[in-house]
Amino acid sequence: MPLYKTITPNNTTTVLIWKINESYEDLCEGITLTEYCQNRVDNMKSEMHRKGFMSVRHLLAIFGYTDHDLYYDEFGKPHLKDGNQISITHSYEFVGVIVSDKPVGIDIEKQREKINKIAHKFTNQGENEYMHDLNLDETRALTIIWGAKESLYKLYATAGLSFKDHIYISQFSLKIPIIYGAIFYQEKKSEYEMSFVEFEGFTCVYVLPAS
Repeated sequence: MPLYKTITPNNTTTVLIWKINESYEDLCEGITLTEYCQNRVDNMKSEMHRKGFMSVRHLLAIFGYTDHDLYYDEFGKPHLKDGNQISITHSYEFVGVIVSDKPVGIDIEKQREKINKIAHKFTNQGENEYMHDLNLDETRALTIIWGAKESLYKLYATAGLSFKDHIYISQFSLKIPIIYGAIFYQEKKSEYEMSFVEFEGFTCVYVLPAS
């Protein structure tokens, strides 16, 4: 079983990360999908996406859930029928799921230099200034910022939310795996604490549940 990493931020929150090294056929064994999800996976053109989709179901099984315990709202946000909160991510050969009793979000991204070319689309002036002042490794830092904003976007799940204009990531250190962020949207401010972990050229960021 390629369960790659288990993280337990507290006694009601768990992050599971799966490294895909099986065939799609192997991943289908022992998994029963709802009709909706079977149609989704059947219509995926990418083999990697299909394998990621099925790997998520194996992580659900580790949590004690089946595909029938999962549903999606009109924004595409996943939910669990028992009321627990869930967030899901997939990047290349890695898949991650976080489950908690509080709202959470998670994102895994591959560290690639091309992120430097699109940074202007999701970073604001304050983030650019502290990255320059601290002389942070640009690719690693931008991947963390993107992952943090993606995690918050998944948690907030509100149409019209902009990475650049509404989500702000405070100054952070690559040596300390805790970061802070805030969402300013429609005259409302929400603050969040997040954590990140780096492995095999990938970065995983997840929102820590509010206490």
